[in-house]
Amino acid sequence: MTSVMPASPSVLGKSVMRDRHAASGQPASGSILLVEDDPNIQRSISYQLGRQGYRVTCCADGERGLEEALTRRYAVLVLDVMLPKLDGFRVCQQVREASPRQLIIMISARDSDLDKITGLEYGADDYVAKPFSPAELEARIRALRRRAGGPLGANGVDAAAVIACAGVELDCSRHELRANGEAIRLTPKEMALLRLLISSPGRVFTRENLLAQVWGYTHPGYHRAVDAHINRLKTKLHARLGATPAWLEGVYGVGYRFRELDEP
Repeated sequence: MTSVMPASPSVLGKSVMRDRHAASGQPASGSILLVEDDPNIQRSISYQLGRQGYRVTCCADGERGLEEALTRRYAVLVLDVMLPKLDGFRVCQQVREASPRQLIIMISARDSDLDKITGLEYGADDYVAKPFSPAELEARIRALRRRAGGPLGANGVDAAAVIACAGVELDCSRHELRANGEAIRLTPKEMALLRLLISSPGRVFTRENLLAQVWGYTHPGYHRAVDAHINRLKTKLHARLGATPAWLEGVYGVGYRFRELDEP
């Protein structure tokens, strides 16, 4: 595989930089939008991802990154938190509202649990604390894409399947929930959560289960992110269906389950 050579500082100084690459064999599908104002980090990440066949577009501030993310489709958005003009949390929130299926990884030197939880609550799918190796980030991207759209989804369910239960249809390929005649678009994390729950109706999944299987985390400090995603999903469903559905049920002190409507 031919490596991507680091771009010159003059190129990295522009607000948007696209890495060209050549690779032997079949390149990795998809493209990456990297929103990062540090040219050295831009260079190292672009080099590593380019070696794996990704097409990398770089933006150096939040406003330009937001514009680019809303204009073009990217496989994954890699987003720094501390950005000029518009911070990464606000970019993440606006991108998530406009594009529920966009995969987003946040990167930041702010590595406290609160910062990580904030990023996840704003809609990020993963959060990587600096310093990190570009190889680690590339592995996170691969893992995220695999969880979001691999051949098998959560609990071994075919990602192309339509799962029906309790009058609800979950279309895994379209990232869509259908209920009461409504078709509701889901974010990748909402999709993964519902796919896991609906695949085992009646089973109570602890927050630890959900963190491990949907986020790939085991740290107890992330429990709040699970609750935030579930609450946001309930709000979305209530707005579209007129009521919070009875089949998405919290079990006090334990976690969540998909309840079949004939259960007590």
